[in-house]
Amino acid sequence: MSVEYRVLGPLEVSVGGRPAPLGAPKQRAMLALLACRPNTLVPAAQLVDGLWGESPPGSAANLVQGYVSGLRKALGKEAIETQGAGYVLRVEVGALDLQRFEELAREGSGALERGDAATASTVLREALALWRGPALADLADEPALDPVAGRLEELRLLALERRIEADLALGRHADVVGELERLVADHPLRERTRGLQMTALYRSGRQAEALEAFRSARSTLVGELGIEPSSWLTELHGAMLRHDPSLEPAEAPPVSHASRSILAAAFAPESAAALAAIAGPLTREPPRELLLLTTVVSPSDLTATGRQVNELRASLVADGIDARAAVFTSVAPGADMARLAREHDVDLLLVDAPDGLLEDARLLALLDQAPCDVGIVVGGAPRDGPVVVPFTGAEHDWAAVELGAWLARAQEAVLRLAGAAVGVDGRDASRLLAHASIAVQRALGVPAEPVLIAPDPAALVDVAKEAGLVVVGLTERWRRDGLGPARTALATQPFAATVLVRRGVRPGGLAPRDSDTRYTWTIAAG
Repeated sequence: MSVEYRVLGPLEVSVGGRPAPLGAPKQRAMLALLACRPNTLVPAAQLVDGLWGESPPGSAANLVQGYVSGLRKALGKEAIETQGAGYVLRVEVGALDLQRFEELAREGSGALERGDAATASTVLREALALWRGPALADLADEPALDPVAGRLEELRLLALERRIEADLALGRHADVVGELERLVADHPLRERTRGLQMTALYRSGRQAEALEAFRSARSTLVGELGIEPSSWLTELHGAMLRHDPSLEPAEAPPVSHASRSILAAAFAPESAAALAAIAGPLTREPPRELLLLTTVVSPSDLTATGRQVNELRASLVADGIDARAAVFTSVAPGADMARLAREHDVDLLLVDAPDGLLEDARLLALLDQAPCDVGIVVGGAPRDGPVVVPFTGAEHDWAAVELGAWLARAQEAVLRLAGAAVGVDGRDASRLLAHASIAVQRALGVPAEPVLIAPDPAALVDVAKEAGLVVVGLTERWRRDGLGPARTALATQPFAATVLVRRGVRPGGLAPRDSDTRYTWTIAAG
């Protein structure tokens, strides 16, 4: 009997064409977590963390088993498989609206890139028609699902912007002006949307309003973040002033040129240079913009701090790096940094490690709310030497491997994967490291060297002594379990700069441009 799942709106499941009873909110929330990772093993520990966060009840494991049992009764006993200490939701091709949406969004985006605006508009409209309201709207009271629902909403916004790009290329500028006004009101810091609004107004013969839209965008960015508009938005404004013919509709729609970016966000202004030393090389391949951000508590510190980061930005620009800098006052810097990451196409957010590390409220807010990978930098700037990534095969390790490969390629350094010389089964990790090395080479074109070490923190520290940079993944249970002994040893004895990576729901910086979520991009499956 066919089972169909819908998450693009309130959670709904139909079995044989009839609505299925999904039970209480926690049971429904667990199903939503599984449905957003279809046909993929989700460890039971991750479900516990996702449902209860830092304070799970003592009976959490039994409750999860009970939810699985209840869902099997509603959906069929084959719907959820038990594999080891986790579960897999089996979803047939075409039976999940999220998968269909992503397929159509990729197809529409590809058509837009090829200059086939008519096909792009049609296909993206079909994708957007799958939405029945805010993602998982019936589970808004389940905080665990906020990041998942937020990322789904971000996907809808991306598809909507691309559909508007296609419509602009087809000469439908007047039709989208009102739609863009609403989008700008909802996302005032999003420069891509601002650029589309300016273009639609200009092509509708409303040049004065288009120029005013740029002034409004600049005022908002400077007023809230202390940052000037990006180079592409400024160039669009200049083209409008001189009535550049390239602004008129063409077969290939050159409307939105917003680049993806890396955000280097310093809690301490003096850490900005070390963050830039790591982030700067990453902007070169593939091309990215670097956003330098720091916050201060007192307005009296703005001028001196602004001068400092602007001097750093000038040195980066002189080195050929596309960079912008921002300084502003904030009483919640972690949340503000995460907001900037959400509003811009940020692939990676690098932040300096506060003294309290994972106990620091600013960092907790940042890690909770940022949609992209977050790298916490301990120990300052990188040095010459290999990029070392401890690897156990866990999901968080794959995020570390991806960033490590990106760093190694950018710095022309050796990528070295470290595994245990003796595992729990008595075998070494060489086969696991070989699997990771093949995946990295196939997906990213970066070779990796294996190194086997004793399974204790001291051995890992010894390897770090020879490294130029160490990249370590944070487990999904970081809030409850902390760093663990190995990561603590690296964080407290940083012979080399160490980056602790929290895996985000956005794809990493080396993912293809048509990959909009972790659901469609991972080198682990490459």
